[in-house]
Amino acid sequence: MVAKISIGNSLYGALTYNGEKINKEKGRLLDTNKIYNDGSGSVDIHRAYEDFMRWIPTSSRTERPMMHISLNPHPDDVLSDTDFTRLAHEYMEKMGFADMPYMIYKHSDIDRHHVHIVALRVGTDGRCISDRNNFYKNKKVCRELEKEYGLKVAEREKITPDMPIKKVDPSGDIKRQVANTVKMVGMRYKFQTMGEYNAVLSLYNIRCEQTDGRVNGREYHGLVYFATDDEGKVIANPFKASRLGKFASRTAIDSRFEKAKDKIDITPTKHKVADCLAQSTGKDDFTAKLKDCGIDVVFRHTDEGRIYGVTFIDHNTMTVLNGSRLGKQFSANALNERFNNPQMQPTIDVPIPDTPVIVTEPEQNTDTHSDSQSQNIDTQTSSDWQQHTAGSQHQSAATHSSTTDYSESGFTLPGLDLFQPGQSFNPDEEEFRRRMQRKKKRGHRPKF
Repeated sequence: MVAKISIGNSLYGALTYNGEKINKEKGRLLDTNKIYNDGSGSVDIHRAYEDFMRWIPTSSRTERPMMHISLNPHPDDVLSDTDFTRLAHEYMEKMGFADMPYMIYKHSDIDRHHVHIVALRVGTDGRCISDRNNFYKNKKVCRELEKEYGLKVAEREKITPDMPIKKVDPSGDIKRQVANTVKMVGMRYKFQTMGEYNAVLSLYNIRCEQTDGRVNGREYHGLVYFATDDEGKVIANPFKASRLGKFASRTAIDSRFEKAKDKIDITPTKHKVADCLAQSTGKDDFTAKLKDCGIDVVFRHTDEGRIYGVTFIDHNTMTVLNGSRLGKQFSANALNERFNNPQMQPTIDVPIPDTPVIVTEPEQNTDTHSDSQSQNIDTQTSSDWQQHTAGSQHQSAATHSSTTDYSESGFTLPGLDLFQPGQSFNPDEEEFRRRMQRKKKRGHRPKF
């Protein structure tokens, strides 16, 4: 048997959660201690809340005065309502809560029937019952009750690195499935935004939403998780992150966003997505090819069918990436244009060769051409003119020598046959030379 103890301050919330299940014929009220019970198996939530409040002293300073306990026998164990009632009372006695007000509920909404207990942990004197070493005490009590009632030993399921993640099964314990999935996704995958987090959760029929607000003047920022079907429709009441565990909280998820920034390498995923996109004939073919490469893709569509979001989940590198992180050609707009327009072709980055083409410049041609250029320059031109023409001379010489060298060997580079040797006269250079001469003459005017 596995027993889980949660302490909190929302007494009415715990009573409502259990009361609504009972009143929907998904269980029954088995027994109570110091709380009114009419014996019908149903619950009057408001009456139960008022009875509990009578036992809470006004002078108590305990911030979390109540506890919510669940007793979960092994699925193979079959117990009657009488057995469950006795088991719950003995558990409370051995844990030291026998004198506290509490209610015992049996839940039958899943095949594995189990018991929930809502109880106070504050005495009439205002003192809180110590919960020191409750973890070890709880485990010891469970082993004793298993022997006494002939139950199978049941330990809490441990999550291992190789444990597969499965979709939520509506016929099973939805809360436990959601908690396990959220925990494993957080442990294994790297994501940087809430959209990427939701993309990987959606593979297992789970959705997460942010909740921000203010209560009693204090701001709160939390998360709520929903179990859905394959079409995205909610199939159960939402679960606050606090009910699943610290690993599901807003603080924990935000922390994973920050840690993932330095760990994600998009290169392996980008290459595979680019290859699949280049070979695909449509969106379905693209999705299938990615699936074969170990990558899931999640498209988000408008009501008109336009793609407004795309996220890639690479199970090989355990990374979740929005399409825009990989490049513009993988963004939602680019993919929407490609799949809605058959004439569109994907824009794939072409690698640039590392080894450039080297052209040998004959020294004789260069020198001869440079000498012919230098004869056209006035010896009285300033040093600025010399610097301006030096680059032009070298470029003209290189072009002339390169063309001569390849034409003699019978080989012509593409495009070079457009340029033929001709008069080495540049109007812009000639105009610049004349302007510099006029400037030099004006510079000798006497100063007054």
